Amino acid sequence: MPSQVKAAADVVDAEELTIYPPPPPLQENAYVPDLSTYRELYNKSIHRPQEFWTDVASEFYWKSPPSGKVLDYNFDLTKGKIYVEFMKGAKTNVCYNVLDRNVMEKNLGDKTAFFWEGNAPSDSCVISYGYLLKQVCKFANALRKLGVKKGDRVAIYLPMIPELVYSMLACARIGAVHSIVFAGFSSDSLCERIMDSQCAVLITADGVFRGEKLINLKHIADEAIGKCKEKDQLVKNCIVVKHLSGRLNNQNQAKLQTAWNSDVDVWLDELMKDAGDECEPEWLDAEDPLFILYTSGSTGKPKGVLHTVAGYLLYTALTFKYVFDYHEDDVYWSTADIGWITGHSYITYGPLANGATSVMFEGIPTYPHVGRFWEIIQKYKVTQFYTAPTAIRLLMKYGNENIEKFDLNSLKILGTVGEPINSEAWLWYYNVVGNQRCPIVDTFWQTETGGHVITPLPAATPLKPGSATFPFFGVVPAVLNEHGEELEGEAEGYLVFKQPWPSIMRTLYGNHERYENTYFKKFPGYYVAGDGCRRDKDGYIWVTGRIDDMLNVSGHLLSTAEVESALAEHPAVAEAAVVSRPHQVKGECLYCFVILKDGKKFTELLAEELKKQVREKIGPIATPDFIQNAPGLPKTRSGKIMRRVLRQIARNEKDLGDTSTLADPQIVEVLFNQRCEAAA
Repeated sequence: MPSQVKAAADVVDAEELTIYPPPPPLQENAYVPDLSTYRELYNKSIHRPQEFWTDVASEFYWKSPPSGKVLDYNFDLTKGKIYVEFMKGAKTNVCYNVLDRNVMEKNLGDKTAFFWEGNAPSDSCVISYGYLLKQVCKFANALRKLGVKKGDRVAIYLPMIPELVYSMLACARIGAVHSIVFAGFSSDSLCERIMDSQCAVLITADGVFRGEKLINLKHIADEAIGKCKEKDQLVKNCIVVKHLSGRLNNQNQAKLQTAWNSDVDVWLDELMKDAGDECEPEWLDAEDPLFILYTSGSTGKPKGVLHTVAGYLLYTALTFKYVFDYHEDDVYWSTADIGWITGHSYITYGPLANGATSVMFEGIPTYPHVGRFWEIIQKYKVTQFYTAPTAIRLLMKYGNENIEKFDLNSLKILGTVGEPINSEAWLWYYNVVGNQRCPIVDTFWQTETGGHVITPLPAATPLKPGSATFPFFGVVPAVLNEHGEELEGEAEGYLVFKQPWPSIMRTLYGNHERYENTYFKKFPGYYVAGDGCRRDKDGYIWVTGRIDDMLNVSGHLLSTAEVESALAEHPAVAEAAVVSRPHQVKGECLYCFVILKDGKKFTELLAEELKKQVREKIGPIATPDFIQNAPGLPKTRSGKIMRRVLRQIARNEKDLGDTSTLADPQIVEVLFNQRCEAAA
């Protein structure tokens, strides 16, 4: 049993004593109104998948139907190459299905697709489905004019502004593969992602405010393009959105000044000026790529997760509809950034496929005041609210009075995403934000899964705080022990999946071998999620955290190798090791051990330099909270760092268990004596 699983699985039994049944008013009109309906649909999805998914597909437009069986796959490396095929041979276009189908077939042209809320409360706009379709077509025509065609990769480095949605859907319309990079990442991270998928076009903006902080995005993009050029990857065009230019005072305008290379750089508004607002979609095969999205890998090099057209469309549409029980007049809001998978699946594709009205928010939860989330819910009468446990813990700190100022009675369903939610945060969310009226859908899924795989359904599933509950339709989880044996009943171990669902990733871009080794090699015949779990006596699944060298900070996965490599690049550092330590707001934070080179002295200034280095190499989300000067590291005789011991030192847990394989047991005592209590 992995030690992390063991530690994380010591959940207080009290959590299981109280079960929260679905609210009867919600059950009256729900798509899945009770547990028996869930079981009936679930059994159909597993035992009659052809019929189940054909029914789901019938709601969408297909240029031509599939030529074979709906789902075909191999999950067993011992039997050959890993593959998943869904609706193979069918032709469709995702952009057509989420926009044209709604405007033409469903007559939703005047319906609001997005209430866009800017960083400042005074900055907002309303985007209808009809307007969105025209903007996307113009953008698609502009990309075609630059020579972008089916299969080309386009990097998008934009903040949460409408042009982010226009650009990704424009790519989907013409069959280009978008690769969105979160606009908080550094130029190194952006360069690495552009290089890996050989993007010839980059879309960015002049700048963005995050709270009071002005960020010059164009400057970061220029740095990334320069670094790509040094490595022989040419970015031919950089399309720049004029987001802030002309709207700033002189001092801030000066901060936005950057170089302009007229051979590469082009303003988006100039590109779109003459572009037509009609654009014939590229009809794509069901298994053609839709997008690449990078997620941290345990070796440090990010993995380009590749999702394909038909399976991703159907699964995000279905999960959105059922998990949020979305109905026609609802207003849905996910606080995620589209730079992460949650924003792809549950801000753009899933909601639009259902003709939904969503809020899209550029800002942060604490600007210009700590009640901003609640103010937005009140302003737009939000009915479904989907956020991360780290945001809930942050806002809990400010007390209930900040919530009581606002009317949150429009809320019907609450959701969480990104990491397991602790029961204290769950209960505050349920009691205070939802006023004991709103079920919480605690959704477990990953960049790799494309959509929710273990989740409650709000009108059907009795809830246990902290449990992701049961699998979604088409998903068959299992719990394995260290030897790969399936465990029945109450059990804890590795969380794996026995068969694919439509939106599971198909490969890692350009590296199918790494895909097979990472997810299918450890236990042949299963997709290995990389998380531990336990199943309780009622069959509820509790996800207990990562079992590999990954860190979950504020719901974002970071690899220890990536952070260690950033630290080790500092000239004073000989070696570094990074582990997680519990954090009241972020869930986990980074605790770093650094061994300095001979003659180098550990000072506060050095600690600050190291923090800065990690920020610049990876991005602000990776900034370490603790940096400990270490004379050595606990290693086995074969030279492997014992991270379990480092985690226990970081947490001040003295019961170390078996340390017989340590080459130098004395180093552990030294590290305990020198550990950090205050953040670096």
